Amino acid sequence: MIRKAVKGDCKRLIELVQELADFEKAPDEVTVNLSHFEESGFGDHPVWWALVAEDEKSKTIIGFALYYVRYSTWKGQRLYLEDLYVCPDWRGKGIGSQLFEAVIKETKDKQLNGMVWQVLEWNETAIEFYKKYNAKFDAEWINCSIDL
Repeated sequence: MIRKAVKGDCKRLIELVQELADFEKAPDEVTVNLSHFEESGFGDHPVWWALVAEDEKSKTIIGFALYYVRYSTWKGQRLYLEDLYVCPDWRGKGIGSQLFEAVIKETKDKQLNGMVWQVLEWNETAIEFYKKYNAKFDAEWINCSIDL
């Protein structure tokens, strides 16, 4: 079952974020704490939203898609998909597709003109997954960041 995340999901979402970081070979990069995560998603001025995939029998969250709206001076408002993750035991069952398609629907429902995301160059499974949706890949840009 795919549904919108609620504040009570945050503890499990943080666990899955850590699983994703472990998978992406960056286990020490997750520094956000639970209270900041909750406030950022469910406080007075939320900056992110999420969809969760929940096992109907156990009611356990087995995957998620976390996103926010960004602004492009060239394209206007676009949905940015920060994370899409499905627990390893649940992969290959269409859950990633359900989450991704639900995010596409959110993009359309919010009347945004597109969505963007990143994928690690070595994650061939994800790259092949996105190719099924005719995603455009842009190797021209280099990611930059500053930690403060």
